[in-house]
Amino acid sequence: MQVSIKNVDEKVFREFKAESVRDGLKVGQAMSLAMGLWLGKKKAKKSLLDLKPSDWGPGTERLSEEIDEILYG
Repeated sequence: MQVSIKNVDEKVFREFKAESVRDGLKVGQAMSLAMGLWLGKKKAKKSLLDLKPSDWGPGTERLSEEIDEILYG
């Protein structure tokens, strides 16, 4: 696929292009990798609401309360 991208910082693009050449990549290949990494980071953001409870085994039923007692007296 051929694309045209406007408003790219010239200095950043030159450094990006030089680095891609040093790594033996074409600029398009490096751009695809960079975009994939950026998208992966965006998707990796999680909310505390995404956390699921964990069973820590027998004898840990009050662990949260015990930690609160230690921390907050």
